[in-house]
Amino acid sequence: MVDDDSPARPSRSGLIAALGAYTLWGTFPAFWPLLEPAGSVEILAHRIAWTLVAMLVLLTVLRGWSRLRGQSWRTWVTITAASALITVNWGVYIWGVTHGRVVESALGYYMNPLVSVVLAVVVLGERLRRLQWVAVGVAAVAVAVLWAGTGALPWIALVLACSFGLYGLLKKRVPLEPVAGLTAEGFLLGPVAIGYLVWLGATGVGTFGHGTGHTLLLISAGPVTALPLLLFAVGARRLPLATLGLLQYVNPTLQFAWGVLVDHEPMPTARWVGFVLVWIALAVFAVEGWWAYRRRPSLRTAGAQPTRSTV
Repeated sequence: MVDDDSPARPSRSGLIAALGAYTLWGTFPAFWPLLEPAGSVEILAHRIAWTLVAMLVLLTVLRGWSRLRGQSWRTWVTITAASALITVNWGVYIWGVTHGRVVESALGYYMNPLVSVVLAVVVLGERLRRLQWVAVGVAAVAVAVLWAGTGALPWIALVLACSFGLYGLLKKRVPLEPVAGLTAEGFLLGPVAIGYLVWLGATGVGTFGHGTGHTLLLISAGPVTALPLLLFAVGARRLPLATLGLLQYVNPTLQFAWGVLVDHEPMPTARWVGFVLVWIALAVFAVEGWWAYRRRPSLRTAGAQPTRSTV
């Protein structure tokens, strides 16, 4: 008899948790603009600082401090590099959604799985199956179409996809669970962010304290960042990897819908063609992955490895 939370089949609690995480990430374009008139860098600093506070409290409640002890210097060097990449990812994303570039930001998270596959080949020496190469090729054509048709390289999408792809690659080398790992990154990023916020306050440029509502919103950047990460950790433990892989597209789809339907961002023909090509590439990638998953019973009982989105 299989337990309800066994990774051999999707559990209801795991599905709800994963959907909750991806849905929250998908609604982030509605949240970050609420923190204006704070600029993108100030918002990023508050996100880092208050996320650190939230994770310190959580790690204390979970009694997880022992997990940070005894890590090698190589592990901390890897965490430092990962921290730099996540700072770039968060910063570019916040800038994008607060400057009317939600659709391009969504494109970055659509492209992320394909970039991760390319990194696996280039860095880890893995071999792609034929249909995986087809998916990567179609995605490359999509970028070329967007570049040629709009006259501008979709740099936000490329930076988001590449920074998170490299971040995920480094995180695989860090022997820490999500809560401890994010706390460790916060130890490295937090002092810089807090120092910057103190400087903003001392020079009178910062917006913290300018109104109760605005101040509470800035503080809420921490819990808003931590909550979907915790939900995702629950879903990752209780869902098969293939199910989790398909659910990840909920996030950029909601972002794309927000950019088009709410923010009314322009969608010229070239952009539609580029997105359609990316969706085709993802469909090929997802179907091929599902077939491979069904052909290998060991994958169906292995469960999902905790990775995470970082918007």
